[in-house]
This record gives sequence, structure tokens and C-alpha cells, in this order.
Amino acid sequence: MLLTSQEILKKVRRIEIRTNRLVNESLAGEYHSVFKGRGMEFDEVREYTPGDDIRTIDWNVTSRMGHPYVKKYVEERELTVMLLVDASASGDFGTVGSTKRAMAAEVCALLAFSAIRNSDRVGLLIFTDREERYVPPRKGRNHVLRVIREVLTFQPVGRGTNLTLALESLARGIRRRSVAFVVSDFLAADFERALRLANRKHDVIALSLSDPREMELPPVGILELEDAETGRRMLVDTWDRDAMKNFAAHQQARSEMRRRIFRRNEVDYVELSTSSPYDLPLIRFFHERARRLR
Repeated sequence: MLLTSQEILKKVRRIEIRTNRLVNESLAGEYHSVFKGRGMEFDEVREYTPGDDIRTIDWNVTSRMGHPYVKKYVEERELTVMLLVDASASGDFGTVGSTKRAMAAEVCALLAFSAIRNSDRVGLLIFTDREERYVPPRKGRNHVLRVIREVLTFQPVGRGTNLTLALESLARGIRRRSVAFVVSDFLAADFERALRLANRKHDVIALSLSDPREMELPPVGILELEDAETGRRMLVDTWDRDAMKNFAAHQQARSEMRRRIFRRNEVDYVELSTSSPYDLPLIRFFHERARRLR
């Protein structure tokens, strides 16, 4: 269902109010400690003092001035935060609190407002089985509001998921090292190599979205299920206990396979469900990662 401009503004405003409160109350300090700049940038040249590392001597200035000068570096604080958002048809699924797509919009807002609070730049790549929309990284509240609107209302052309393409675009198109949040249900195949290569260049963090009914079906009789991305349909007898046990085991195996891929490639991941508040797992992740980096 298409929203009117007024409805979109109201939704975006509600998301802004809620996520700003979470940023102010819970994530203000953690974001900086977790995602502080990884590199160093040149600041100034000053006279050498005993104890300075001789490798920092600026020989050109030293030769002109007649006595040693060293280069002073400061931590490169400004970051680029990239949001890679899966807009495939499976994101429209949701049976409890919200759809996965609506949750993705709020999660992106939380991360984007945390970023601009620290004067970082935020960019967006929306993908399905193709690259759908790219918004270059910029700063500022108005830019973040645009990012939220795009995630919330964008009408994609594709229905499937090509996670490999999105990760390759990140690795190829964003030259400067960035913190890249991949917001997806990861219902894709053969993306491990692209994930590994992207994580070598960027700090990739997987935010894995799910809905309880993807893991377990209620006993309501015969259901016709349709794959939102392929259109494939099948009948399932939810009163058949063996069939339901097999269904749950299959889905659990898929989830564990994704976890193994993330762990094997040293990619941090957070599991988010439409049945639970998304802020608690994210805050826990920020705390745990900050503790690891201390």
C-alpha cells in the first residue's frame, strides 16, 4: 500500500523521535568508543623533543630549519557509515510487531542519528537482485531524514536477493574504509566470498532480520505458503507434527549456517526479530564490542 506524503512525514517523524531518544539515552558514548576512527591523519609539524619517534622526523622541514622537526598525527575521527539495506520482497513479511522492512527503517535511523551525532557521514545502498538506489555519504539531519524516507518508502524493481552484488559494490565503490551495516534477512546463497573480501576493506557488521513464523508455524491446518521472492507455492499441513519438526529443523539449520559464515569470516553480527524490541540487541552489541576494544 502506497503512503501519502503526509503519512510518510508522520512515520518518519515518529521514527526520528523514537530513535533520537535511544541515541541520547543509550548509545551516545558507546558509538564513539566502538567506531572511532581507525586511521591517523597529518595535523602539523613541531620541533623535535627527546622521546619522539625518529620515524616521524620531517626531513624536508628539518633541513630548511637547521634542527629536527617531527610530523604530528591525530586520530582520523570522521567516519563513513554505509547502510546496505535489503529491499527484496521477503522484507515485507511480518506477523507480530512490524514487517522486517519497517524494522530495518528504524534500525537504520538509530545508526544514522548515532553517526551524525559524532559528525560522521552516512551513505545508503538499497539492493534486491540488483542495485536499486545509492545515496552518497553526507552529514546532517536532513540527509539522515532522506535516508529514512528512502528505506521506508522505496519501491524496488527487483524481488529477489543478490547479496554478493551489494557486497561487491561496497568493496569496489567505497574507496575510503567505512563501517558498513548490512541490514538483511540473509535469505541468499553463495555470498561468503564477497562478504570476506568486503570485510577486508571495510568494517562489515551484519544485522540479521527475522520473524518468528519463519522459524515455526502455528497449528492451524492446511496452509498455502508462497515464497515472496520467487513466487513458488506449496501446501503445508501444520497439524502434521513430523512435517513441522522437519520445517523447524531446516530453518534452524539455515540460521546456524549463517552464523557460521559470519564467525568464519570474523564479521560481527546481531540477530533482530520482529517479535522483540530491536534496541536491546543493538545496545548489547555496542557494549560488548566496546569492551572488546578496550
